[in-house]
Amino acid sequence: MKSSSIKNSILFTLFLLMSATVLAQNAFWGDNKPLYRMAALLSRTEDSVMKQFQRQHLNWPPEAIYIRTFKYDRQLEVWVKEDTSTQFKLFKTYKICMQSGTMGPKRMEGDYQVPEGFYHINEFNPNSNYHLSLGINYPNASDRILSDSVRPGGSIYIHGNCVSTGCIAISDEPIEELYVIAAAAKNQGQEFIPVHIFPVRYTNATSLNYLNNAIKDNPYLQHFNKNIRIAFDHFEKNKNLPIIMVNRKGDYVIN
Repeated sequence: MKSSSIKNSILFTLFLLMSATVLAQNAFWGDNKPLYRMAALLSRTEDSVMKQFQRQHLNWPPEAIYIRTFKYDRQLEVWVKEDTSTQFKLFKTYKICMQSGTMGPKRMEGDYQVPEGFYHINEFNPNSNYHLSLGINYPNASDRILSDSVRPGGSIYIHGNCVSTGCIAISDEPIEELYVIAAAAKNQGQEFIPVHIFPVRYTNATSLNYLNNAIKDNPYLQHFNKNIRIAFDHFEKNKNLPIIMVNRKGDYVIN
């Protein structure tokens, strides 16, 4: 497929993702920017992202993407796959400019915690109050077992701007790039875009030491981190994702 055809196809996907939200609100986005201006913005962003892929000798558009974040290290990684038979390759690491809470998973509404665990993108929101946002499916199957049964909380996003009450804020330009990359992968047929959220980068000695000190008197968090680290170690070794399920206790079962 020619690059112009690919771009038109991705832009059409972006338009569809935008339309349900934007057209329902008189074709305005967030701070009263009309739909055509949003389309122009994302078109320019796609041009920039395509050039970045070319410089890294990566195929555009990617067949699949994987998002991995580290709370203490304040980093969000975007990994891409050129086809289903290859390993993931790191495209870019973005700085998380603001987040709230401490080490540990989110367990109730109003705790201001960024979740920890294994999620996926479940919403494209061009009408976000925080420029653009990608929704995360918190509470997931594990959270529904382990979190507050009445008020587990929700509405967790990766978004622009630089404020957070439990979300992952990466500022405006990075969310524009991530939004376009996610839409491109979705256009390629990736319905399930995984987002893994870890408390720290376990291979960073300073970060791991911080985590160990933070949870040294909390057996539950020690168990939780031992559980989710299995997925981190698997990806570090294989550059492919493990199969992740949830048992009746709410623990992740990782193969």
